[in-house]
Amino acid sequence: MLGLVKKIFGDANEREVKRLMRTVEQINEIEPQFTALSDEELKAKTAEFKARLEQGEELDDILPEAFATVREAGKRVLGMRHFDVQLVGGIVLHDGRIAEMKTGEGKTLVGTLPVYLNALLGKGVHVVTVNDYLAQRDSSLMGKLYEFLGMTVGCNLNSLSHEEKQQAYACDITYGTNNEFGFDYLRDNMVLYKEQMVQRPLYFAIIDEVDSILIDEARTPLIISGQAAKSTELYTSADRFVSRLKEEEDYTVDIKLRSVTLTEEGVEKAERAFGIENLFDHANVLLNHHIQQGLKAHAIMKRDVDYVVQDDEVLIVDEFTGRIMSGRRYSDGLHQAIEAKEKLKVQNESMTLATITFQNYFRMYRKLAGMTGTAKTEEEEFKKIYGLEVVQIPTNRTNIRNDISDVVYKTEEGKFKAVVTEIVERHAKNQPVLVGTVSIENSEKLSDMLKKRGISHKVLNAKYHAEEAEIISRAGQPGSVTIATNMAGRGTDILLGDGVSDVGGLHIIGTERHESRRIDNQLRGRAGRQGDPGSSQFYLSLEDELMRRFGSENIMGMMERLGFEEDQPIESRLISRAIESAQKRVEGNNFDTRKIVLQYDDVMNQQREIIYKQRREVLNSENIREIVMEMIRPVIDRIVEAHCPSEEVPENWELQAIVDYAQGTFLQEGMITKDDLWGKEANEIADLLFEKVEQLYNEREEAIGPEMMREFEKVVVLRAVDSKWMDHIDAMDQLRQGIHLRAYGGTDPLREYQFEGFEMFKEMIEHIQEEVTKYIMKAHVENNLERQEVAKGQTESGGSSEPQAKRPAKREERVGRNDPCPCGSGKKYKLCHGK
Repeated sequence: MLGLVKKIFGDANEREVKRLMRTVEQINEIEPQFTALSDEELKAKTAEFKARLEQGEELDDILPEAFATVREAGKRVLGMRHFDVQLVGGIVLHDGRIAEMKTGEGKTLVGTLPVYLNALLGKGVHVVTVNDYLAQRDSSLMGKLYEFLGMTVGCNLNSLSHEEKQQAYACDITYGTNNEFGFDYLRDNMVLYKEQMVQRPLYFAIIDEVDSILIDEARTPLIISGQAAKSTELYTSADRFVSRLKEEEDYTVDIKLRSVTLTEEGVEKAERAFGIENLFDHANVLLNHHIQQGLKAHAIMKRDVDYVVQDDEVLIVDEFTGRIMSGRRYSDGLHQAIEAKEKLKVQNESMTLATITFQNYFRMYRKLAGMTGTAKTEEEEFKKIYGLEVVQIPTNRTNIRNDISDVVYKTEEGKFKAVVTEIVERHAKNQPVLVGTVSIENSEKLSDMLKKRGISHKVLNAKYHAEEAEIISRAGQPGSVTIATNMAGRGTDILLGDGVSDVGGLHIIGTERHESRRIDNQLRGRAGRQGDPGSSQFYLSLEDELMRRFGSENIMGMMERLGFEEDQPIESRLISRAIESAQKRVEGNNFDTRKIVLQYDDVMNQQREIIYKQRREVLNSENIREIVMEMIRPVIDRIVEAHCPSEEVPENWELQAIVDYAQGTFLQEGMITKDDLWGKEANEIADLLFEKVEQLYNEREEAIGPEMMREFEKVVVLRAVDSKWMDHIDAMDQLRQGIHLRAYGGTDPLREYQFEGFEMFKEMIEHIQEEVTKYIMKAHVENNLERQEVAKGQTESGGSSEPQAKRPAKREERVGRNDPCPCGSGKKYKLCHGK
């Protein structure tokens, strides 16, 4: 049916490429004019384009000329001329879409076209890469082209000083990793002075390997955390107990849900071991939590698969890339449970100070685009979450790679033996082989087997990724054998050595199917670049995790009935289709998971935007007296409303309570009495109190001077906002952890979270207002005029969050308690403004 529709209407992607080719033809027509320009004339085009934009032309108006300029500069500076299909990719990126381009099609060069065009506006263009190596490589290589055309280029690395970061962001074009851009945004919203901010307003980002950043990492938020003062002893005692338990007898493991549950016997053992009557009693919630995390650490989390131990530290391994995720820690006490399991020093649990998901960070850019070799399988998610369409760009040369059907073995042992045999055979005829594994453990297992067969090879995994780009680039040399975790060296081209084309090109072996088809396609895409010959094949076993999760028992039974040996394969398109169907189901589940994460984070995001906007307003304003007054008024209104309810007769109003609260919170003693309030309407009482506040405020400002008062206001507001916001993040996190239990009561957990989150936010705003009111009106302005960080943080997804240097405010000479009051009243300070 679909084929018939395509015949009648044509393929939508094909039609779009044809439409874009019309613009490419315009660029090709004017190319000779630009070839004829001298270097100086070509460089002068940048100033000309900027002038035309200032006079009202749009970017789309100058696109053909700007792209022709970059193409010509590419020829002169880099010795590379953009292919027509690369121009198509550049237009797609400029339009704020995703360009799907196969491996080896020159995505890095494609990016130069829309980057240059959009940088002409002077608002800053961010080019986002998956690691520091690629950010430095691309900014250095492509930077030559931009600088030739008069553009400034910066590279935003974690190692930069504060001043260097500001310089990098001030450039026309800034390269960096997704982590670093995200953390800089969070850190900018924790600074104490506007001069400490590094980012400009977010305008345009082009994300390289967009699927990795916006899909694979979307479930993991960026977190800046501080230490929580909790005892670590409980982790150790829980680990001692858990390590003595036996599977099936004391606990059960659910592979599909990745969960562990204590049996009745296990519960009884816990109660005896810890001397308690009921493990599920409210008083034992913390202990129960520690036992559960200890069980998970032992039964689910596997060393050299989920994490590695290096230098007495537990380091998480990214399930998608096989890379070590430096600086990241498992949350909810799981990291500490693993540390206890591995007999390492248990670190304190951390408290979240600031957090954001990549989904919400990148949606803040006014324009967003991306490049990758594989995006079509996730097109629905890109469209729904980010509003990004995917356009498949044709290859410059026809792809002739041979993708061979999967082979399935009965056991994992049989599979690996077959893989080694295949490598040995291809190595004998000098054909290069790249083997993709899903875990460090498997890459090392395969390496040991090859050593026994005397095959020279390179192992490239998360343990040694510093040199991975160099190793992967040599994977196409004659007779080379490279073993890599699936995504190692992503972004690096594999060029074929002499004579390799004659023996079939690079051969790819996948040792396991990933739960995402996209990651399998990325591995296949390593071979067959730019029309090169190449081949790929996946070797599977019925013991692989994906197969176990989706009904390998039936196939196993059939193989046993037919008398299959462990080294005898089944090669069937039927099995390949069944696996692909299973992958589609898992991808659907993962999309649903990410969508739910986003729905919950959207609640936090709305609140975060309000707080960060208010915070920036405080930092950027010279005078925030009006903001402070707007915080004080609701405090007064609430206290009056509480003690003068409209349904009560005025005689029953609690006027003395209002006086007591006012004197304790925002007025000096004797400034107002019960008699002053008697006979007035509720709104008149509120107006009178506010009038008195303004009077006292003016007196305080007169006593200490306007300059000192302005700084004091900022000190108080920033401290109140930061401390309450951080407590609120922690409280929302706790709410999120337990909200799913509401489903048992028949309510929708997300709706409950939205409702309760809103109520908690309202409560937090009230607490901020009350704290600001009390400190502004009551605190002595003496030694508290230095803005201070509420907590020192560290990042939990790589990088660090160094505290910014504090800048002391100017302070007038301190007034003694018995000195004359500076306001000129003639009274002693302690009897006047020193009360």
